[in-house]
Amino acid sequence: MRICGGKRSMFQVSIPPISLLATIICLTLPFLPPTLSLQSAVNVWPKPRLVSWPKPLARSLSTNFTINSPYHQNLQPAISRYLRLIRTEHHHPLITPSVNVSTSSAPLQTLSIDISDLAASLQHGVNETYSLSISEVGKTAYLTAETAWGAMRGLETFSQLVWGNPSVVPVGLYIWDAPLFAHRGVMLDTSRNYYGVEDILRTIEAMSANKLNVFHWHVTDSHSFPLMVPSEPELAAKGAYGPDMIYSPSDVVKIVQFGLEHGVRVLPEIDSPGHTGSWAEAYPEIVACANMFWLPAGSDWGDRLASEPGTGQLNPLNPKTYQVLKNVIRDVSILFPETFYHGGADEIVPGCWKADPTIQSFIANGGTLSQLLETFVNSTLPYILSLNRTVVYWEDVLLDGIVKVDSSFLPKEHIILQTWNNGTNNTKRIVEAGYRAIVSSSEFYYLDCGHGDFLGNDSQYDQKAGGESLNGGSWCGPFKTWQTIYDYDITYGLSEDEAKLVLGGEVALWSEQADPTNFS
Repeated sequence: MRICGGKRSMFQVSIPPISLLATIICLTLPFLPPTLSLQSAVNVWPKPRLVSWPKPLARSLSTNFTINSPYHQNLQPAISRYLRLIRTEHHHPLITPSVNVSTSSAPLQTLSIDISDLAASLQHGVNETYSLSISEVGKTAYLTAETAWGAMRGLETFSQLVWGNPSVVPVGLYIWDAPLFAHRGVMLDTSRNYYGVEDILRTIEAMSANKLNVFHWHVTDSHSFPLMVPSEPELAAKGAYGPDMIYSPSDVVKIVQFGLEHGVRVLPEIDSPGHTGSWAEAYPEIVACANMFWLPAGSDWGDRLASEPGTGQLNPLNPKTYQVLKNVIRDVSILFPETFYHGGADEIVPGCWKADPTIQSFIANGGTLSQLLETFVNSTLPYILSLNRTVVYWEDVLLDGIVKVDSSFLPKEHIILQTWNNGTNNTKRIVEAGYRAIVSSSEFYYLDCGHGDFLGNDSQYDQKAGGESLNGGSWCGPFKTWQTIYDYDITYGLSEDEAKLVLGGEVALWSEQADPTNFS
């Protein structure tokens, strides 16, 4: 186990249950350096804020060990899952703990869970604090939490404390734990390549084991529209890669419920108005530059229609755009109980909108592309807010150098900005403007970037992030060691008040180079 030397890093090193997170260095609960550091063999992942174990003692765990708790709809499946794991795993550490196993003390019979607020829902900012006490005597250990979600974190910790066959558990032990950041996420792009429901469930399970709490689901993009939206079924019927590559409403219900039972929120993203080429299969009239070649021969980069193959952006001047999009937003808000709605709003490519005749006329009459985006935001944001959602946008909506909206269009109390460019510099710009931030800096947290990139896999350009790039590499190409990811301080350079606006971070797996083959 490693801790981050006091930095507010979002990463620690782990070997989680699935190879995706093992390969990419699992994003975990960030913690302040423990105020009490004990020289002990207790190795809980992620390292708790406080561990007190004055004497290296352990005792056996009863073969009839049980867990008692008040009833909670989503906690009960977690208890069953952890009870099965505790009874059957019989973990053998690579290095046997140097402890004295008591032969005189009776086996530990029960873990008793006490929860103060059983009604607390799984939403941003929910209390995940817990404490765990295992006495040298008595038949019962005690797990105390404010909420069921904190109890789930404590159950994960307790399960890691049990080892051996027959099983033993440390005693005379007290642990107190709480996250430093409320938002600890993994983003998965299921548009560029499709991932089956079981792949997603396995990811959520691994996240829970590492005490991550937000699965950011980038469901749709220009490449495919794999989500069956009940009021707009043609979007998936024509926009998905195939009938067997569609997430049905029942699939979403299953994933959301699985997340609840693992303490993981499922945050949907329907990216718009950019990244919407797949919508044109059902509604070509509302999508600009759809199915056009992304970089016309002889064109400069500034005249591209997209930043990679897969063109198409919703046309803000077509009233039907909002009819279709509002149907999608409404159905997504019904399918996903999550109180955050991610609206995308990134990478508006000027050339795409300029290729549309109606937009050409708008510009000829003095309109600007930023005014187009403002029209789009004004026509959609109030509707999303009316559904009692907090809206997350990618940083581009405010910080893009060409197409952006004025901050007056983005009320700070309702908007969160997710940063992916320019490292801590853009985080600083966002919080200085008074917005809450989620950090996904591509230089550190983009999992698809590193050893070769889809623009040209040439190992001579594999350099550590921050190094001088050679001609031929790309923004995504510099090699990122796990140390680079692990050491990233997401509040670097911020004042204390500014740092409070950083909700946390997310690693992002875009799927140009990933699919279930290298994901599972």
